[in-house]
Amino acid sequence: MITCITFDLDGTLVDTAREIAEAANRTLQEIGLPRRDTADVTQLIGHGTRELMMGLLRQAAHDADDHLRHWIDQLDCEAVMQCFEQHYSDTTGTDSQLYPGVQVGLDQLTQAGIHMACVTNKELRFATRVLEVTGLSTYFPIVIGGDSLPQKKPDPSVIQYCLDALNVDQLNAAHVGDSSIDVETAKRAGVAAWALPYGYNGGRPIQDAQPDHVFQTLADVACHVLALRLAA
Repeated sequence: MITCITFDLDGTLVDTAREIAEAANRTLQEIGLPRRDTADVTQLIGHGTRELMMGLLRQAAHDADDHLRHWIDQLDCEAVMQCFEQHYSDTTGTDSQLYPGVQVGLDQLTQAGIHMACVTNKELRFATRVLEVTGLSTYFPIVIGGDSLPQKKPDPSVIQYCLDALNVDQLNAAHVGDSSIDVETAKRAGVAAWALPYGYNGGRPIQDAQPDHVFQTLADVACHVLALRLAA
């Protein structure tokens, strides 16, 4: 019986691609590079903001001539990240949209007494703001960001931290996400790996990551958990 569920944030609970892309594109413009399509940015979401910006710089270098490519290679990565964080501070929460079924599903799980935590690779300060803006913060007494612990997803310690804090056994827990990173993290942590098909995952079908179960909405996740409880 499932008594605890950890959730990814971006692409699972909330669609944040446009506001992330806007911050990334403002950064590219400020350092003298052309904007990228939102789809290019979206494919890089999931590993954290540093990996996202470094991926965009690699894309820009791939499309550049030799002179510009050399210039990109010499960029100060820390300065680029400081620039991004300033822009992302401005855009975080400005275009965060709940996916269908999220509110209903979280309400049902809360009423059923399911322990819940949010585990994301987004920096904690940004994750907290998105949760507050979308009205989700009250559902998650524990929020783990990409900078909260020494490791981040797909390291299983981030899920284990939540289980230890909530005093829940691995066999009674599941992790819900939208990407292969989430599936890998769940399997390494020894919890059920549940996935939703509408998120980012680098543009690849989530089925390719071989989760234990794919649900169409978070409301379907709640129905499944409640059915398991009734069956027990």
